[in-house]
Amino acid sequence: MSLLLLLVVLTFSKCKKGSDAATPENPLTQTDTGVAATSTTSGIKSLQTFRVASDGGYSYRVYELPVSGDSQSQPKVSTMRVFEDGKELGPAHSSAADIRNIGKGRFCHWLTSVYISASDNSDPRTNGRKYTYTLDGSSGSVVQPPVTSPVAPPATSGAIIGYAMVDGKTTGGTGGQTITVTTYSALKNAVSSNTATIIKVSGRITGTGYLNVGSNKTILGMKGSSLEGVGLLVYGTSNVIIRNMTIRNVVTYSNIVIKEGAHHVWVDHCDLSSDRNHGWDYYDGLLDVGNRADYVTLSYNRLHDNNVAMLIGFGDANTNDIGKLRVTVYKNYFYNVSERQPCTRFGTMHVFNNYLQNGSGYGIGVTMGATVRTDNNYFENQHYAIYTDFNSKPGFVSGASTNIYKGSVNKISTAASSWVPTYEYKSELIPAANVPATVMANAGAILNL
Repeated sequence: MSLLLLLVVLTFSKCKKGSDAATPENPLTQTDTGVAATSTTSGIKSLQTFRVASDGGYSYRVYELPVSGDSQSQPKVSTMRVFEDGKELGPAHSSAADIRNIGKGRFCHWLTSVYISASDNSDPRTNGRKYTYTLDGSSGSVVQPPVTSPVAPPATSGAIIGYAMVDGKTTGGTGGQTITVTTYSALKNAVSSNTATIIKVSGRITGTGYLNVGSNKTILGMKGSSLEGVGLLVYGTSNVIIRNMTIRNVVTYSNIVIKEGAHHVWVDHCDLSSDRNHGWDYYDGLLDVGNRADYVTLSYNRLHDNNVAMLIGFGDANTNDIGKLRVTVYKNYFYNVSERQPCTRFGTMHVFNNYLQNGSGYGIGVTMGATVRTDNNYFENQHYAIYTDFNSKPGFVSGASTNIYKGSVNKISTAASSWVPTYEYKSELIPAANVPATVMANAGAILNL
């Protein structure tokens, strides 16, 4: 009752004087769960899940701080420091208009409230980050996020699970010559033919554009190797295995593209990245499948620091993809990605045991009549975890209830599907709660080849 009385009499209108005055909603009408401050004044304190109100734009008002801060007569008296996952936000004492319209971590402590904005202008009520503060000037205001209990990762057998082993097998260069390449020209020559070959990539190889990969190839990244600036294109070929490759910063093209009827392709234990500092058009995606490609498995990969990580189906007009784009996506680690984790049009896609962390847009996109089965995935800090309501029409989702959603919500506009793939995968399936530890320990170019 005392809290309600406090909220009724609280002055709602100011963070700075004049036209910068804030006009938040009455908190008594708010139903959103968000953050509110703990009630002591010394040391490191948390802005804990309780109640928060939008103040418009990027600004969010947290109520009932234990001491008063800035005021009209003393506009910079507050000593509050605010931290997001341990990183200090600021500038402090910002105007309400700047917090609303610019955000980017600006905040102010006005009277007994604090007006904050997230560092990336996301909603602090749903982005899953830890917000802490001090009022005594402490510099160590870091409250570590909870650590998932370690889970002993299962040994990976190296067997292929899913669509790459349906209606045929994916064996890559098995039975062919094994060669080691250390230069761009040697790699280009090695991948170009359709002769069965196992290609080991050693050292750092640089280039631009992409290399066409012929059929019957296994491409293996040796420990410490990388492919910088140049991608791999599986264009209309088949029976291709790409494993343990680190591919970075491919301009204009995606790091790996599988298209034009390519089939029976396995991409496993690769580390694929670019950055999000150059805008959305400088880099493309990281791992894309489209234009009638079929029977593909994508497993144990790290896809990170990119805006549009994984696309299955390239356009709403590509109706010739119907009946194709059968793709299995499992135990991949997506982080610091904007969207497409993955997104599919028209395809039939099975997505299980993936860890999607800190996505500013959406996780799994399901559109243009695509059918997607999800099993035991872990979504953390996704604006939308599973999203159907974009492009020309939505798709269909089964198994959504099997996933864990931490700081994430779904936006699914279609009735639940009952589809389940017919191939055996239950022996590989682990509980959703174990996914973060297992995937982080096993995904990426970690194989000792």
